[in-house]
Amino acid sequence: MNIAGLQKLTLLDYPGKTACTVFTPGCNFRCPFCHNALLVTHSPEELISEEEFFSFLSKRQGILDGICITGGEPTLQKDLIAFMEKIKAMGFLVKLDTNGAKPDILKEIIAKGLADYVAMDIKASPARYGEAVGIKDFDFSPVKESICILEESGIDHEFRTTVTDELHTEENFPAILSLFSENTPYFLQQFKDSGNLIDKSCHGWETQRMKNLRDTLALQHCNVSLREG
Repeated sequence: MNIAGLQKLTLLDYPGKTACTVFTPGCNFRCPFCHNALLVTHSPEELISEEEFFSFLSKRQGILDGICITGGEPTLQKDLIAFMEKIKAMGFLVKLDTNGAKPDILKEIIAKGLADYVAMDIKASPARYGEAVGIKDFDFSPVKESICILEESGIDHEFRTTVTDELHTEENFPAILSLFSENTPYFLQQFKDSGNLIDKSCHGWETQRMKNLRDTLALQHCNVSLREG
């Protein structure tokens, strides 16, 4: 398992839990607004070994509730499932962040009971997905399949969209909301320039406009929230 980084404590990444966050390198998307560009476009010079990670984790039993696995895109890691099995064997909860492009991997993870919570990014409306992920003529069907897998899984999950001027208008969001149940948690994430972007020309919406969007969508979807940057 390739581990490019470790945040030893987070109170934000796993809703309601005390956790650490593991960062995996590499991604099959090139989202212009990605704030972890170096994880996506560059091979890290140094990786954290599994031995080092599990040594750290053994000292956090009874202190941390769970582990968040994020990226990059974790489902590209060939050892992901074995890695998650080791974490679960130690008694920790696992939250997985994914772009949904690998539904077969997601299905196996869920079938084996390895994920307690999944957060999946929905980058844009289906009509603009190619722009949003930086892949011309992108096939949206694997992402749609992953949405269906999560909706039918019975495990805790959320969908989320990072909103930018270049890729989103108010008129785009009904097409996104139509992809999943109105009871499923959906988060609008306010884009902020981390200084580590793939495309430095991206711009976020102002906070009041984000709040207005949330309020408008709340009339259509009963579980929509705003995460401010």
